[in-house]
Amino acid sequence: MAFISVFDVLGPNMIGPSSSHTAGAAVIAYLAQKMIAPPLKQVEFTLYGSFAKTYRGHGTDRALLGGIMGFSTDDTRIRDSFRIAGERGLSYCFTPNETETEVHPNTVDIRMENTAGRVMTVRGESLGGGKVRIVRINGVKVDFTGEYSAVIVVHQDKPGVAAHITKVISDRNVNIAFMRLFREAKGHTAYTIVESDDRLPEEIAETLWENPNIHDVMIVQP
Repeated sequence: MAFISVFDVLGPNMIGPSSSHTAGAAVIAYLAQKMIAPPLKQVEFTLYGSFAKTYRGHGTDRALLGGIMGFSTDDTRIRDSFRIAGERGLSYCFTPNETETEVHPNTVDIRMENTAGRVMTVRGESLGGGKVRIVRINGVKVDFTGEYSAVIVVHQDKPGVAAHITKVISDRNVNIAFMRLFREAKGHTAYTIVESDDRLPEEIAETLWENPNIHDVMIVQP
């Protein structure tokens, strides 16, 4: 028999009518903006399935925009996210895609561009009860929930990189809960995602960079 927690029944503290369409949307966008250096200049949201059909009525658009500005699910500023984005000079748009159906019903693609000109894309799925899953980063299939502290390391798929990552983390006495590697193809760009039971120290990024095969390091704290 599967275990169901009280949080699965009640859902998260949130602004908005739906844990899937508002809280989940805010969490996806919140995680996405953690993966790119601020400040953001432009963001494009492409919505699929029920997100595409109901995003205005259920406040999914406000929640996504609030999350991308770093607002948590219970932050009352989500109600005014359009105005706040305008005040911050953040350009945004929402595009419903009802032709692509082979996706989870609550899916969003987020394309972010920061003021330095860096571009990143993230695809997330809202699973219900405020729970989410990130399933793509820059077109590469990944899988993590954001429920744990995580470090995402973008690197060349070469021997020794994974060992370097685990050593940097273990040297700081951090316990690894999950570690998975995703790659475009053998020898090409890879994403190693390490999720930890403990809060990850931000300074591990500097040490991780010492390996010349590492291209980027993103630390995402829940």
